[in-house]
Amino acid sequence: MGPVASRFGEEGAMIPELSIIIPTLNERDNVAILVQRLHEVLQGIEWEAIFVDDNSTDGTLAVLHHLARTDERIRYIRRVGRRGLSSACVEGMAASSAPFMAVMDADLQHDERLIPQMLEKLRTGQFELAIGSRYKEGRISDDWSPVRRWMSRVGTRLGQIILRTRLSDPLSGLFMLTHELFDRAVHKISGKGFKILIDIVSSVGGNVRYTELPFVFGTRRAGESKLDTLVVWEYAVLLLDKTIGRILPMRFVMFVCVGALGALMHLGILWLFLKPLSMGFAFGQSVAAFVAIALNFILNNVFTYRDDRLKGSALLWGLLFFYLICAFGAFVNVRVAIFLFEYRIPWWFAGLLGAIVGAVWNYAVSSVLVWRRKNLQI
Repeated sequence: MGPVASRFGEEGAMIPELSIIIPTLNERDNVAILVQRLHEVLQGIEWEAIFVDDNSTDGTLAVLHHLARTDERIRYIRRVGRRGLSSACVEGMAASSAPFMAVMDADLQHDERLIPQMLEKLRTGQFELAIGSRYKEGRISDDWSPVRRWMSRVGTRLGQIILRTRLSDPLSGLFMLTHELFDRAVHKISGKGFKILIDIVSSVGGNVRYTELPFVFGTRRAGESKLDTLVVWEYAVLLLDKTIGRILPMRFVMFVCVGALGALMHLGILWLFLKPLSMGFAFGQSVAAFVAIALNFILNNVFTYRDDRLKGSALLWGLLFFYLICAFGAFVNVRVAIFLFEYRIPWWFAGLLGAIVGAVWNYAVSSVLVWRRKNLQI
């Protein structure tokens, strides 16, 4: 692909050569500074910035609205009821008509001076992806703790294994790609978690012509870091989705894992009532089932359905629906197992198949009646 000249529409409106996709969540004090920096480093380039905001509550939306009304290069998308950095990036790229698209964070830790260099690399047609790397002669922020440095290194290595590539920084959030590459990947992108680069590269089977440019990862000036234990969990889910997710839906795998934890909790509570407390089996079984179902609901709400998480009154109604669904699932489980056992199927196999049928029922119905019911109210 050769250089793309500046283009203008019928009414003289600029048609950008480059769209910069910037996901935001509570970055009020950073976005205006970032826009000013982009103006300084992108002179002579027809560009636009598309901010994708997950309904910030700190005044970020007001700043974006002002910028969009006063600067023709600024657009923003406000997302209500959905969250996630990767899905925000996909939505922003899908809204772009530019031949080249860059992705960067709004926290000012990414070096915007790298963007013109990336564009020059992609203009030659030799590459379709340019990545800002913290580990290719680059350096991460000095304020990172040893634990975060270790987590970054481990995450990088896992990403390299999944992608089967020598990318030095597959976790980078600063990169540029051609619109053609996005079109090749978009139908297989999962949109899960915070690491969209891995998602894109794995979606095209790792068959990408890429180049890496070193940069120094900066220190956050304002706002709060989005890195927490749930972000780490989402990264693990993304890696699993790109491997076994081709065979089984990742939500179902997570649902079953949570169910296994609930089963262990059930047995532990039942043992407590039968042995140390010397109480009846029926009472202990009832309490154990009640607590285990509640635990399953809480864990699924936090992890399995994080992007559809229930809150407030919807949480209470969701728990009620979940109890009803699991009660019927248990009935289906038992009836299937008894039916198979009566036909001389080995007891362990009959029990296992019954449990699988019950789990599929619970997963399928709860996905529709519990975590997809946005209008649940008391």
